[in-house]
Amino acid sequence: MGGGENGKDDYIVRHCSAEGQEPHADLTAEGIMQAEKLAAFFEGIDVDRIITSPFVRARMTAEPIAESKGFYYEEDSRLAERKLCSRNLDDWLVKLEETFLDVNLKFEGGESTQEAMERARKVVDELPADSKVVLVTHGNLMALLLKSFDGRIGFQEWQALTNPDVYRVQVRGAETLVERVWKHDVLI
Repeated sequence: MGGGENGKDDYIVRHCSAEGQEPHADLTAEGIMQAEKLAAFFEGIDVDRIITSPFVRARMTAEPIAESKGFYYEEDSRLAERKLCSRNLDDWLVKLEETFLDVNLKFEGGESTQEAMERARKVVDELPADSKVVLVTHGNLMALLLKSFDGRIGFQEWQALTNPDVYRVQVRGAETLVERVWKHDVLI
C-alpha cells in the first residue's frame, strides 16, 4: 500500500521528552532538540494539517513541524492524554495493563480504554478521505488510537513507545496499514 493513492495517510506522533505528566509540563532541553528533529523528519512529507493535544508538551512538539510547513497547528482536546484514575495509584502500571486486557475496565474518575479509543478515533474518522494529517498526542492515548486500527497493539507496544515516536496509519477503503516510522531517534 503506497502513499499517494486516494485515502488517509496520517501520522500519529507521541510528544517529545517532557518535564512531567501535568498538562502544563514543558519539554526538556532534549525534548526541544527532538522536536526540531521531528520537524526535519516531516520536511519531505506532504501534510495538510497538524492537530495536537492542548497539553503544553504536545503543542511544543507540534510547533516546529507547523513552522516548517508554514501553517498553524490546531488543538483538539480529544487528543489529550487518557486519565486512568482521579487519584494517584501506587500500582498504576498494573492497573494500566489491566485496562488493555479489559477495554471496559474503568477506575474512579478515569476513562476506560474503550472510551479513550472512541474519543481519539473520532478525530481521525472526521478527517477527509484523502487527509494527510499529523496528530500529536501522548503515549497511552497514542497506543489506544493505534489499537483502534490494529487490535494486536496492546500493553507491550505501549511500553515500547519512545519520546518522541511516530506511526503512520494508511487507510485505503477497508484496508489499513499501521507502521512505526520512527525508531529510537533514528529515521527509517
